[in-house]
Amino acid sequence: MIKAECVGDYVELKGKIYPCTVSLTMDLIGGKWKAVILYHLKSGPKRYNELRKEMPAITEMTLSLQLKKLEKDGLVLRKVYGKKPPIKVIYDLTEFGKSFISVLDAITNCGNYVANEYGAFIKG
Repeated sequence: MIKAECVGDYVELKGKIYPCTVSLTMDLIGGKWKAVILYHLKSGPKRYNELRKEMPAITEMTLSLQLKKLEKDGLVLRKVYGKKPPIKVIYDLTEFGKSFISVLDAITNCGNYVANEYGAFIKG
């Protein structure tokens, strides 16, 4: 039986061509911050400043850019409340974004194992 990820030579999503489904998934959640942002949103909706506090090492520009990419790819929903400043903006996982929770949990468990067995948790 042929695996689903091997059915065709390429995979297409929203006009982008990928060599395989792993490449597609890594484009959606790969990189230094995307999975981290999704991890922090899996517990529920958050405002921008809440995310900044939970991820002090990320710059404001990077957080903003990554949130825009995640929103464009359909993993994060940005809700704006109010019409004039100060407006309230809330970020949340879409249903598509929630479909990555099991992947995020596996990544978290792997990172915890590696840190406990081969590394160390340190205070910043």
